[in-house]
Parts: sequence; structure tokens; C-alpha cells
Amino acid sequence: MAIIEILLPKMGESVAEATITKLMVDAGSSVESDEAIVEIATDKVDSEVPAPEDGTLVEWLVSEGDVVPVGAPIARYEISGEDAGTPAAIPASTTASTEAPKESEPNTEISPTTTVETSSAPERNGPSGRFYSPLVRSIATEEGVSMEQLESIDGTGTEGRVTKKDILSFIESNVQGASGKAPVKSFAKTAVTSPKPTHIKSSIHNVSKSSHEPHPSFKSVSGGYDLVEMDRMRKLIANHMVDSVQTSPHVTSFVEADVTALVQWRNKNKNEFQQKFGEKLTFTPLIAEAIIKAISDFPGVNASIDGDTIVYHKAIHLGMAAALPTGNLIVPVIKYADQYNLQGLARQINDLATRAREGRLGPDDVSGGTYTMSNVGTFGNVMGTPIINQPQVGIIALGAIRKKPAVLETPEGDVIAVRHMMFLSHSYDHRVVDGMLGGSFVKRVADYLEGFSIDRPIEG
Repeated sequence: MAIIEILLPKMGESVAEATITKLMVDAGSSVESDEAIVEIATDKVDSEVPAPEDGTLVEWLVSEGDVVPVGAPIARYEISGEDAGTPAAIPASTTASTEAPKESEPNTEISPTTTVETSSAPERNGPSGRFYSPLVRSIATEEGVSMEQLESIDGTGTEGRVTKKDILSFIESNVQGASGKAPVKSFAKTAVTSPKPTHIKSSIHNVSKSSHEPHPSFKSVSGGYDLVEMDRMRKLIANHMVDSVQTSPHVTSFVEADVTALVQWRNKNKNEFQQKFGEKLTFTPLIAEAIIKAISDFPGVNASIDGDTIVYHKAIHLGMAAALPTGNLIVPVIKYADQYNLQGLARQINDLATRAREGRLGPDDVSGGTYTMSNVGTFGNVMGTPIINQPQVGIIALGAIRKKPAVLETPEGDVIAVRHMMFLSHSYDHRVVDGMLGGSFVKRVADYLEGFSIDRPIEG
């Protein structure tokens, strides 16, 4: 039999760490190949890590709530076969490919990376031989806990192993005993006071306290209130939004477009489109098509910033902001959006929207975007001023399509008619995109929408 270490796998571009949200298998349990053993959460999406092959989960090296870097060991696992002389790694796979578009079955599992142990890793053991995980050692170093003190802690983990909870309780009790106060410094304070991460399918709210007394932040009595802790995703969204506003000088340009021909064409052809291609035809792929064409005309908006360097992307990876049932926000990405026709865009948009609602998006489904659209019209909003999705330099908001009186120029003179109108709002990073480029781009999107042909064939 061989003992291997299961490592936290690579989970997509720019993902450096993940939070352990749920250990799904107990230590000592027999596990079948591809059976999910742990749920993890990143700042992108939640996923499951499966077992690499049939075997026994010997020991967890992490606890629920731990933040673990990619490539770090999370479990020791026993499989059949001889011990290998040198570490071996199994490349991690992710749920979506960044290669050219091709149809594939969605899969939200992540294949783990494993390495075969060549020794009992004595550098992680104390004088007594008790094993200490990298996380426990990291906390001990950060908080100045000596090895002698570590050895004195009564561990509640497997075979008396000291868990993160054990060492944090030890640190907190020492601080309270020394000063009579509860605060714990640095890492331990964060770990103790932070709420347990919530899975993407969980409720957004976790009401921790209700009161009818005025809260200290109120300047006047305003009745009762509930104190609600932000869930993990809401905290990430909050930090991302604040970071974007502090990083990019936002400028927003507005254009109103007459989309009457587009609306009439869609209403005329939506049933035939669904029968022929098996896809529901919403306004989103039609508008996305116009955005993609405009990006091709003005590639300067399809960029990102890396320090003092502007990265102009050749491929168009179009993100589309989507609201989750929990009320949180996620941005799945249509990779190589410029290579799809209308049928392909409809299929991609419907698939990503469905998997977003069901919590089945993989890390690569929400990474790598080069430009983003946000459909605020879904909520009946006529316009919005969207916040840029860093490190991109532009985002467009699509307002609600409404019937309005509009002035039309005819050979016989100007007339007022009822038309389908919508506002487009383009927010852009003024460090890179100036008013001429930002304004010209959103006007070009409107031009494509207004120039939509009512006689366009359904295959087009």
C-alpha cells in the first residue's frame, strides 16, 4: 500500500487559494474513485474535489474554514500499490476549457493533485512524534507559540492531532489569562472572529441577533433591527467593488437606442428559433452580438491593466453579470465570444445562466473575462452606472426596453411615433479609455442595434 498526499488543485486563472467549506468524508473512511471528498470555495465559485482513485482517507491535514493555497496538501490518502521513490504529481483538470469553443458536458468537479510521500515528513512532527499540519505550524509561528506549548495542547483531531480550532482556543485563553481581555492578535483574531464560509447555494442571510434597542450607529431611534453577518461571497463582492472604485477613475457615457426592429424581429422569430435550435431566444444574445461587433471596431476597450502596462486582448471573452438566487452576484464568461454566431451565443448564454442559478459553475467559467455586460433592464431599471470588473477597463449596462414616443424623420417631415427604446451605459477606466473611445464605442453598439434588419434570416 502507498500513502499519497492530495494537494489542493489549480482551479483556474488567477485563483491562488481556496477556503475549505466542508469535509465530506471522515478520516479512516474507504472512498471510491471520483467520489467527492471535500467542498472548497474560491473568490470565483464553489466546487468539489474528488478522490483520485479507490482508497482510504487516512488523515485530513486541513479543517473546515481553513484558507489553503493552491498546491498545498489537504489530506493523506492510502491507495494500492508500492511506494514510489520520488514524488509524482497528477495534473489537475478544471471544469471549463479556455481553448477554442467546443460543446462539452458541464462538470463542476475538480481533479485533485496528488504526490506520493517518501517519508513521514518529520519536519511536521514534534518531539513526541505528533503530526502538526502546515496551517497549525503557520499559526503557531505567527502567534509566537513555541513547540513546547504546542506539545502541551490537547488535540481533538485524529489521533490527538492539534486542529486549527485547538490552537486558536489555546491562544485566546492565554491572551485572556494574561490581560483579562478577549482580543487575539493578527491571524488568530481574524480566524476566530470570521464567520464560517457559506456555500454558494446557501441562504445569503445568517441572522445572528435581533434587537429593539437603537443601534449605536443610528443617530436617531428607528425601531427594531436585525444584525446580519455578510456571507463569504458578499464580503468578496464588497471588497471587489471597493477595490475597483479606488483603483479606476470611472467615467460613464450614455446613449439611447431605438431597438424597434430588433424587438419586432425577435418577437416574430423566437418560437421558430426555439423549435429549430432548441434554445430560448432572449434579447441578451442579440445585444451581445452588437457589443462583440463594436469591440471588434474599437479593440481599445477590450483591455486590462497590469501595473503600468496596458494589455490589449486579441480574443473577446465576454462576461455577463448574473444575479444568483441568494441575491449575490457572479460573472460567468463566454470564452471566444467573437467566434459564435447568434445560435451559438444563445446556447452559451442560456447554459451559463442556468448553471449560475443552480450553482454548477466551475472556476474557469467565471475567469478570464476581457469585457463585461450587465443587464440592469432585467430588474426594470432604465439605466445604471456599472462598476468595472477589475482588471478590465470597461463595462456596459443594458437598460430596460420600453415603449416611448420618439421623433422620426420621414420624407414628409418629422413625426412622433411609439418606438421601443433603451439606454446603454458604458463605464470605463479613464486611465486608459478616454471620452472619445468610450463614447464612440457605446454609440457604435447603439448603431448596430438600430441598424438591425427586420428581414434578417433566422440562421444569421
